[in-house]
Amino acid sequence: MHRHGYKGRKFHRERDQRRALIKGLADSLVKYETIETTLPKAKEIIPYVEKLITKAKKGDLHNRRQVISSLQTLESAHKLVDEIAPKLSGRNSGHLRIVKTTTRRGDNTQMAKVSFVDDLSAAPVAKAVAAAPKPAIKKPVVTKKPVAAKSAKETK
Repeated sequence: MHRHGYKGRKFHRERDQRRALIKGLADSLVKYETIETTLPKAKEIIPYVEKLITKAKKGDLHNRRQVISSLQTLESAHKLVDEIAPKLSGRNSGHLRIVKTTTRRGDNTQMAKVSFVDDLSAAPVAKAVAAAPKPAIKKPVVTKKPVAAKSAKETK
């Protein structure tokens, strides 16, 4: 039997558990901007998050909803669209990097650190250009003239 057309790793999990694992790893990567996991899991989440970043860069409502459905928490989805994606606008692809670290003590599994290539704390956020605030309209100040006390002759 051949493996033609069978892409992706199974991680000894069923489909829904595998999807939840990938969603959780992607969510943590967006939230903390760097994570350490096993090398096969790191290699699996790179294309997943790259596609999310591409959708987040477009930033329209449809793509925002697709990003929300692909991550576990709403806060991390909004962070990706509003904060991270504008900082990565100068790059077309290759937003993430994998760096091999040590092997895990218990089972000698190769660990890897996944992080963004660009430094997200130093890059300024490209904000949408808002319309210039309208100058405050000054209302004319109406002052009442002091009424002079009427004399006794005028009242009669």
